Amino acid sequence: MAKTKKSKAKNPGYQQMDSVFVLKLVLFLILGSQWLYIIQPNGGTQIPIPVGAIVGVLFASHEHFKIDRKIEYALLLLAMFISYWLPMGITIVN
Repeated sequence: MAKTKKSKAKNPGYQQMDSVFVLKLVLFLILGSQWLYIIQPNGGTQIPIPVGAIVGVLFASHEHFKIDRKIEYALLLLAMFISYWLPMGITIVN
């Protein structure tokens, strides 16, 4: 009796909609651009803290799709570096 090969049907699983992906990219772009600046009034020392990028990395680490996670890390890093020189975020003067 001859054996027949059974083709394994690939289960696509959860398919993410394009609009959800774009919404997540916008979310990570906004999160990556949020900085907390602490400024000392005497010496004018400025301490920048990337709080949005920290929160964004926490969100991206729980991403289901690994390829999306890499894109989100890259977008967070890009937004963080661009927004460092732009007047975005919260400024606290001690």
